[in-house]
Amino acid sequence: MFPKDELRMPNLLVISGNYSCSSVCQNGGECTGPTTCTCATGWSGDTCTLAICTNGCQNNSTCTAPDNCTCATGWTNSTCETGNENLKFNLTFHNESYLNHENKEQFIEEWTTTGRIDLARCGHTASLLADGLALVAGGVYGGNTNCYELYNSSTGTWTALAGMHDPRWYHTASTLANGSVLIAGGYDDNGYPTSTELYNPSNGTWTATGSMNVSRYYHTASTLANGSILVTGGYNRVDSYLDSAELYNPSTGNWTTAGSMNVSRYYHTASTLANGSILVAGGQANDTSYHNSAELYDPSTGTWATTGSMNVARSQHTATTLANGTILFAGGQANDTSYLNSAELYDPSTGTWTITRSMNVARYMHTATTLANGAVLVTGGYNRVDGYLDSAELY
Repeated sequence: MFPKDELRMPNLLVISGNYSCSSVCQNGGECTGPTTCTCATGWSGDTCTLAICTNGCQNNSTCTAPDNCTCATGWTNSTCETGNENLKFNLTFHNESYLNHENKEQFIEEWTTTGRIDLARCGHTASLLADGLALVAGGVYGGNTNCYELYNSSTGTWTALAGMHDPRWYHTASTLANGSVLIAGGYDDNGYPTSTELYNPSNGTWTATGSMNVSRYYHTASTLANGSILVTGGYNRVDSYLDSAELYNPSTGNWTTAGSMNVSRYYHTASTLANGSILVAGGQANDTSYHNSAELYDPSTGTWATTGSMNVARSQHTATTLANGTILFAGGQANDTSYLNSAELYDPSTGTWTITRSMNVARYMHTATTLANGAVLVTGGYNRVDGYLDSAELY
């Protein structure tokens, strides 16, 4: 029934020549020693079932045959490194959430409504807590609010509470190493508070902490490697547009000055680089002056230094750190009437900028979120032609 030198048995024992393998060697592999398969080119593993892709498969893609990657949704080319920028879908704002399905097709295409927040608001912050709840704090709706709400993703429900010391909007929220959330700056009916406060998730209480040296809103807040919080730029009516920066020390609750940026900025972005430096880019110096400049804060020396300038001035854009360490800057406003669909990449190793593919729709005041597969999801925003946007796209 079989050639003399090969006997196939029901338990998958293969005897070939003088050797036996406990399992069948697959994909052209040959049994060459006790329990040993010598695999054909492009295959590996005990029974030669693992395909080898010489250049790897990127972005959660799978090597399914020698040098053949099966790409995850939204990615193309031989190693799945190119994002499908034409993959678009609509999303609905106003109390709707995007489900993280195990099925990636659903993850890209399906939206579902969840519980409505108790108080409609804008200019608020949202922070993910260690217990999985989401903290939404402050904001404005016909007046500033000191109300906050907690979202439970397992039940899809919100719990509305009061207790913030100061109502505020366009503030910042930073999660500290101990799990507390630091709320800083912003605007209220009485002006621009220097006050800051801490939310303790373990007991649901708010505690006042040290005040900033300068009041500000439309500023940025970045977490440094040592746990300190760096706040940069912004605006207040007394000092106008700010170039100042300061540091919050969680262990003492105090703020100290952190030098001055080379130019005043608000509506800018701040990104943490792999070496711990903070890249601050773009924004505005006043109502009509838009920046293409960028600068770096070095936490080890407490100093600021300029770096390469963007190809385009932009304000109220997004900045997203990619898996390879480059920073993707997308959209924004270039002047009073120009809304951008352009995008560019900052390379921290060279301090240079490179133009990349443009978005399908010009937008500013949008959001950008990194997905599990490395793609960047851009949502919403505004431009003068289309008005308020419900579109979204992937980079």
